[in-house]
Amino acid sequence: MKKYDVTALGELLIDFTENGVSGQGNPLFEANPGGAPCNVLAMLTKLGHKTAFIGKVGDDFFGKQLKEAIEEVGIDSTGLCMDKEIHTTLAMVHTYPDGDRDFSFYRNPGADMMLKESEVKEELIKESKLFHFGTLSMTHEDVRKATKKAIQIAEEAGDIISFDPNLREPLWNSLDEAKEQILYGLSHCHILKISDNEIQWLTGQEDYTDGVKWILERYQIPLILVSMGKEGSRAYYGGKMVEVKPFIQKNTIETTGAGDTFCGCVLHYICEHGLENLTEENLFEMLQFANAAASIITTRKGALRVMPEEKEIAGLLG
Repeated sequence: MKKYDVTALGELLIDFTENGVSGQGNPLFEANPGGAPCNVLAMLTKLGHKTAFIGKVGDDFFGKQLKEAIEEVGIDSTGLCMDKEIHTTLAMVHTYPDGDRDFSFYRNPGADMMLKESEVKEELIKESKLFHFGTLSMTHEDVRKATKKAIQIAEEAGDIISFDPNLREPLWNSLDEAKEQILYGLSHCHILKISDNEIQWLTGQEDYTDGVKWILERYQIPLILVSMGKEGSRAYYGGKMVEVKPFIQKNTIETTGAGDTFCGCVLHYICEHGLENLTEENLFEMLQFANAAASIITTRKGALRVMPEEKEIAGLLG
C-alpha cells in the first residue's frame, strides 16, 4: 500500500482576483491561494484522498500564506521549498462579464520556476499511486529538469501519470517551445486533461474528436478528457467517446479553478476505480460528477480554499 493517493508537482502562487471597487473608484483585489496542481490536490483532499505537493514559493509574506493554505486544506507540504532570494509568483486575474478570465503574471523570475532537480522529494512520488503535473513547471530550464526527473521517478515507481497542459501563453518564450513541452507531456502520461481551445491549437483540428485522433495516432494515452466549458466535457477511452452536458449555474461569478476541480474529480474516480476496463457507464458517472463539481466552483471566488464537498456535488446530481 502506498502512503499517498496523488502527488502533484508545479506552481503554487497568489491569484489576485477582482473583488469590487474602492470608495475612490479603484479596483480591489483579493489575494487568493492558487496554482493548478494544488487546486487539483485540494479537490482530491476534500474527497478524502491523501495528497502531497512538490514545488517552490518565496520565503516571504505570500509564500508563508500559501504554505499555511495548503496545510489548512490537508495537502502534505513536506515537498514545498521556500526560496530566500526569489519572491512568490503572483498572477493578476481580470474577470470578464461572462466569467472568463485574462491573466497577467509577475514571474520574471518567480519562485515556482526556481525548483531544482535536487529539491524534488523522491519518496513523495514513489509513495504515491498517481502523479500529476502541468506545463507551468516546464517553461524554464531548471524547473523543467525537475519536472522531467519527477516524471522519470513516477514511471519507475509504476505510478499512474496524469497531465494537464494548462497553457498560459504569456509565460512562454514562444508557442513553439510550449508545443514541444506539451508533446513531451503527452508522451509520458496515462491520463490527459485538455481544454477545447488547447486541443484545437495543438492539433490544428477544429473538431475535438479529430484532435483526439491526431493525439492517439502519435501517443498511447488510455484516457483523454476534453473540457469544453459551457458545452460540458468528453472522455475518450478504448475507442469509446462519452459526452456529458454541463451544469449551468445562474450565479456563476468566475471560472477560476473550474478545470482543476474537474480534473481533481476525474483523478478521484480513477483512484477509486482504476484505469482498467472502464465502461461507458463508468465514464458517464465520472464526467457527471466532475461537471457538477466544476459548476459549483464557478459560483465562488478562488478555488483552493473553497472546493465543494462530496455531499454538495451529490446534491446537485440529485
